[in-house]
Amino acid sequence: MKRNIAVFASGRGSNFIALAKEAQRGRLKGANLALLVCDNPNAPVISAANKLKIKTLLVNPAVFPNKKAFEDAILRHLKENKIGLIVLAGFMRILSARFVKLYKNRIMNIHPSLLPAFKGAHAIKDAFGYGIKITGVTVHFVDDKMDHGPIILQREVAVLESETVDSLEEKIHKVEHNIYPEAVNLFIKGRLKVKGRKVLITTH
Repeated sequence: MKRNIAVFASGRGSNFIALAKEAQRGRLKGANLALLVCDNPNAPVISAANKLKIKTLLVNPAVFPNKKAFEDAILRHLKENKIGLIVLAGFMRILSARFVKLYKNRIMNIHPSLLPAFKGAHAIKDAFGYGIKITGVTVHFVDDKMDHGPIILQREVAVLESETVDSLEEKIHKVEHNIYPEAVNLFIKGRLKVKGRKVLITTH
């Protein structure tokens, strides 16, 4: 039986597209990319989902009286679509502790730095400006703090002397598009065991 996945995105959705293509190639065995959840009516990811024939839920927070009502609408659709894993891919909203608790260790996020370094929305620019020699990508489970949950996978990215912010961003995105499907595969195969802050990757 396939595990239904929902991807949450607010912008271009390059990681959503990468996951969808991997699924189409049959490389996410046991996974069904069932739903895109988007909070931005102008996001390019919506047209990408339409082209890929993936069901889209547009939930505009402007039409809800508060965050709870906004999240309740999302939760209702997640239940209807029997979602077993949520994958955040540039979703520019912090999920409440209540929401995260309902999907404990079933929400993944990808972050363009080697956490816990350079948290927040401008990680690539911040890391570059700091003058570091090595940065990278982190996939982690989401908890009730920003960029904080147990780490699933990390990959290093070297920062060359000739690097620009744009060239570094391009390198990091390439790594993201490889590491995220890998993490999703591990989850689908039941190979991720969370013990406190550690995520153990089992052999089967």
